[in-house]
Amino acid sequence: MACLGCAWAPTSPLHSRPLRQRHHRPALPARVAPARATLRGEPSRGIADAAAGTGLEVRDGEEVNKAIVGFYDNSATAWERLFGNHMHHGFYEPGATPSLSDHRPALSRMVEESLALAGVSDDPLEKPKRIVDVGCGIGGGTVYLAKTLGVQCDGVNISSVQIAKARAHAVAEGLDDKVTFHVADAAKQPFPDGHFDLVWCMETAEHVPNKRKFMKELVRVAAPGATIVITGLFHRELLPGEDSLRPDEQKVLRKISDAFHHGSWFSCADYVEVAKSLSLQDIKTADWSDNISPFWPSVISSFLSWEGIGLILQGGWTVIYSIIMAPTMIEAFEKKVIKYQIITCQKPR
Repeated sequence: MACLGCAWAPTSPLHSRPLRQRHHRPALPARVAPARATLRGEPSRGIADAAAGTGLEVRDGEEVNKAIVGFYDNSATAWERLFGNHMHHGFYEPGATPSLSDHRPALSRMVEESLALAGVSDDPLEKPKRIVDVGCGIGGGTVYLAKTLGVQCDGVNISSVQIAKARAHAVAEGLDDKVTFHVADAAKQPFPDGHFDLVWCMETAEHVPNKRKFMKELVRVAAPGATIVITGLFHRELLPGEDSLRPDEQKVLRKISDAFHHGSWFSCADYVEVAKSLSLQDIKTADWSDNISPFWPSVISSFLSWEGIGLILQGGWTVIYSIIMAPTMIEAFEKKVIKYQIITCQKPR
């Protein structure tokens, strides 16, 4: 997750829904990818150079990893103080103006909506037995999944600082017997083949330069029949006749990549194409851009308090730049250059 913030102005309450009994609650509408892709703007270029369709360079993996560690290590304390242990966008009703108390429930709801779209049941006979949280941040999602589903979870992060925070969180929740955290590269996970029933990747794939290789790694650690979930920022689909995004759009994506250390950009159709090339099944996608839109305006107002100023001083340039970038993120979403989307799929049995 590459952002900081929360809203402070008193506003109307968020329209929330119960977060449990997921097998009784239908997911939001999903777009099911057909056997032969018909997604508008699905790239005709080859999978290997799909990221090149943005017109942007694919960044060096080692340099990106080093930058990511610095970014999140410097911003984790501010994030934790404002939002808690979930390091990702929240899920809101479209057009909502959330209050401060709405943000943490929205973070949990993002997890629940993702589980629901993927068809992950909490029924004891159907739920996954082992989960991996790929790019687990400070462990909020990992602990939440272990607590909600009552199963074993592993979290992976390249930062030892964040892993230490994650382990402390698991101990505080009394779940250190169910949750194990690893300092490791998400693209080179320390697990045997076919180890997990649910492979969870929330707002991590953006940072990975070689997304096809990354998806192959997700498939490798997935057991036969396992569900794979990927959420995060995608660029818009290319229109018929387009070979790349427009120069002004490339400029916006480059600015976001510089600020938040994205390794490369994919569209949702690019992910679907790779998923099909890896023989993944039951591919579903959804666009949740409207549901996360209340988040970024709140970044601007989040630090307009003495606590916020203190967090700015503590986090330094990393936090300051996140605030400065908020208008760019708002504009990018409003102009539909980027989208917040989810793709779920299953490994064949």
